[in-house]
Amino acid sequence: MARFFMAGTNILGGMAIMKGRDADHVRVLRLRPGEDMIICDGKGTDYKCRLVKADKEQVEAEVIEVVKCPAEPTVKVSVLCGLPKGDKTDYIIQKCVEAGAEEIMFFQSGRCVAKPQNMEKKLERWQRISEEAAKQSGRGIIPQVSWAGDFAGALDVAVKKELGIFLYEAGEREALSQVLDSSKDVKSIALLTGPEGGFEEFETKLAKIAGLHICSMGERILRCETAPVVALTAAMYATGNLA
Repeated sequence: MARFFMAGTNILGGMAIMKGRDADHVRVLRLRPGEDMIICDGKGTDYKCRLVKADKEQVEAEVIEVVKCPAEPTVKVSVLCGLPKGDKTDYIIQKCVEAGAEEIMFFQSGRCVAKPQNMEKKLERWQRISEEAAKQSGRGIIPQVSWAGDFAGALDVAVKKELGIFLYEAGEREALSQVLDSSKDVKSIALLTGPEGGFEEFETKLAKIAGLHICSMGERILRCETAPVVALTAAMYATGNLA
């Protein structure tokens, strides 16, 4: 069933009036009167609608039912990633949105090869990727994609969550599974993963001082675009958000 978010849509008297890009999308999909669609308010509520008409000016749909979006997790997970090279950001955003992240943030750390350039344009494109992934996966929100700045900025975000997890590939670490198993009832989690070269040792020390759990995901070394998706999936499973 086609899914749209509320941007450019008004719901008045049991009718959803769509204009702009989403209305154009309805016409591109060639939806016909009588066909059903879902319009989400971006805050977790779905409006199940039936198309009444679509012309060049606007789209009109009757609201059939208002329900809570069933796809939203019970835990809010912030995924914070050291800025990777190239289009690896696109993959991270798409898959983390599909897996249930509430927000994705990138930051500059000691071993980042990529440099933050044209961030305003990149953030616009990243947000569009998030929106498309949210539509495809039936999400009730469009996860925010943002720039945390430097490593200190990422830490500042992480320490404000109930559970902060720092993924590291060496040294003394806790098992990710054990940390998650002992924190099943938390409502907010931060997951920090590094860029291609991983984290510097001093960054790991700062994370530990800040109270984050320094965690391992096993003996295999994961790519920087794989680690956040795997860690997020583990968090969803541990909190009962993955059947």
